[in-house]
Amino acid sequence: FLRFLKLHKNIIPKTVEFDEIDISDIDISFIKTVTLSDLYAYMSFVSNKRSNSAYARARKVASLKSFFNYLTNKAKLIDKNPAAELESPKIVKRLPRYLNIEESKQLLTSVEGEHSARDYAILTLFLNCGIRLSELVGLNLKSIKNNTLSVIGKGDKERIIPLNSACISAINEYLKVRPVDGVKDKNALFLSERKQRISKATVQHLVKKYIVSAGLDPRKYSTHKLRHTAATLMYKYGHVDIRALQELLGHESISTTEIYTHLDSQQLRNAVESNPLSNFKVSE
Repeated sequence: FLRFLKLHKNIIPKTVEFDEIDISDIDISFIKTVTLSDLYAYMSFVSNKRSNSAYARARKVASLKSFFNYLTNKAKLIDKNPAAELESPKIVKRLPRYLNIEESKQLLTSVEGEHSARDYAILTLFLNCGIRLSELVGLNLKSIKNNTLSVIGKGDKERIIPLNSACISAINEYLKVRPVDGVKDKNALFLSERKQRISKATVQHLVKKYIVSAGLDPRKYSTHKLRHTAATLMYKYGHVDIRALQELLGHESISTTEIYTHLDSQQLRNAVESNPLSNFKVSE
């Protein structure tokens, strides 16, 4: 942003390479000259010259607002906040991609090999509980209690997820073969081949491997898409209340969860067809 300002205000020649523009001489007096027009010029620059998406521009707007808010209200170094009326670009929410029931079954039946019990349990938890990758690798043996799963989510917040019969069975089968001797992290639920807590990279690798084995497109599906799958299937077939789904997924804002309510076009069609007037027609 500061490099752009130097160019925008003609402080340096336009022939200078952008990434080589020196900003070590920027001081508060220079910052005080920034206007709302400068900020919009910068947003236009990152959109047209840097091909920033709406998401990327929205993050930049948030950063600029935070920066100038600090200088105005906390540090008291400037009198007027030029970013106060800076608007964030509208972001079109994309519907999350997910596996349907048959694709989910294909993925589960593709599991094989030396670590099949572990891998099957991992995929089962992803597809049934909708937990995050970070939450899965952080699971401990004591996380499972009375057929529930204790998960530490974002912000170190704990939530309890009930385990269905598929999860209970998969975990029990894995625990039968989980290494005991020479384990480096005795608390960890899922262990790597080196008998230490499984890493995110290892989980991502095995998920991708089974996605390919199941005949699915690894460019379309990833570990996080399994979380979307669980959420979608629970909402679509379990008729889960949106508040309950929010709690299960560990979403801080219900607006994040509400995206799953827009997924099922068939439900919308059924709702319209269920109208008592759907078949009414005035006879000629």
